[in-house]
This record gives sequence, structure tokens and C-alpha cells, in this order.
Amino acid sequence: MSGASSADIERIERAIVAAVAPPEVEELGGWIVGYDNGTVSRARSAAPLRHDGVDATAVGEIVSRYARRAIEPTFRIPETPALVDVENALASEGLQPGQPTQVQVARASEIAAGLDRSVRVDGEADEAWAAVFLGPGFDPVDGASRVHTFRRAKGSLYASIREDDVVVAAGVLAFGFGWASIHGMRTAQTHRGRGLAARVLSALAHQAIERGYDNLMLQVERENRPAQRLYARCGFRSLWTYLYWRR
Repeated sequence: MSGASSADIERIERAIVAAVAPPEVEELGGWIVGYDNGTVSRARSAAPLRHDGVDATAVGEIVSRYARRAIEPTFRIPETPALVDVENALASEGLQPGQPTQVQVARASEIAAGLDRSVRVDGEADEAWAAVFLGPGFDPVDGASRVHTFRRAKGSLYASIREDDVVVAAGVLAFGFGWASIHGMRTAQTHRGRGLAARVLSALAHQAIERGYDNLMLQVERENRPAQRLYARCGFRSLWTYLYWRR
């Protein structure tokens, strides 16, 4: 893909939300709004479905709807001059930007290396798969919330590399709106630097192809240098960067 059309943007934004399946989702004035009490920001944020001509007046109403649910308002806003009115509206509500995160895309057919049958792919996330998110060096509260979130989207696939029945690397593949969405990439701290994440990515790309999806998408924080290097080596490129606006 050479760029993101308006149709691409809307499909990707919808796919991002579908992959984490918030308990409640609504649309308001060209925005898609997820409501969730977990720690995964994508599941509990509002995002415009286009990057120009966005209704900034909807910001106040969305903030009110979060307040009625006792959820702190969070907005996922692309960095673009076309959204300056939205940024001003967010600032007037006392929200500030942070956590720059890139939306990256690739072709599954370009990432799927030779089929690695040592990477296990399941239709459900068992407790061994979940355990890698709760291991040493990870926040157990955040890890448990992520596992709960990743299990919600119907039809998701769960990849893992296991050594002596212990999961040492994992990832998730969700499907929707023409995109296969990769998320939940995690490698045990004791097993990093061994190329395990690249093997998981390749296995997920194979699964996408088998289901007729060539468009792969993921999100990665801009300051996560190791992940940035991995995804670049595998062929991902950035479409846009968004910021989370919070109080």
C-alpha cells in the first residue's frame, strides 16, 4: 500500500476496535467510541473514522458519555494538521497528548517465511498462553487485563512458542473489515534476542493467508525501539502516528 485512503482509514480504525472487542461500542458524529474498564487503551478510547473534516463539537459529548460510565476519557488522535480543531477541543476539556503510537501495515505474503510448525496456533488462549503475560518483569494487573481483552474478539487465533510446556513467546491475530490485526506480541524476558517474535509473526502471517487476508496491521509505540526494528526487518511500514489524549 502506498498510502491510506479514506476507506482504508475507516476500515483500519474499525479493525483496531474489533480486535480488542470492548464490552460497549457506539458511534457518534463520525467517531467510534469504545468503553472498557481494562488497561488496554485501544479498547477504552474514542477515535475519528476519518482524518479530515472531523466533527470537533462531538468531543464534549463523548467526554460526558465517558463520565456517565465512570471511565476516564481517552481519545486516540492521529498526528495531522487537519485535526487541529479536534486537538483544541480536547485541550479545552483538560486532556493532554502522549504515548505516540504508530499504525503499521504489511503484506502477509511478504512476511510469511517457511512454515514453522514449532509455532503453535490455537483457536483459544489456554492458561499456559496467558501465563507469558504474567511472568517476571511484567505488571500482573496489566497482564491479566490484556489476557482478558485478547480473549474477547470472536475468531481470534493465539500463537505460541513453547519450551517444556512453558510459553516463551506469543501473539494474537484478529480478523475484521478486510484486515488481519496482530496484537498481544509478548516474549518472556529470559528468551529475548533469539528471534522468537519474528517466528510468531511469520506464523500469524501464514494464518492470515490461509483465511484470505493479505493486509496485516499492528500498532507499536514509537519509542519501542526493539519492536520497531523487528517490524521494519519483517517488512512493516508506518501509515500514521496517533497520540492518546488523557487527563
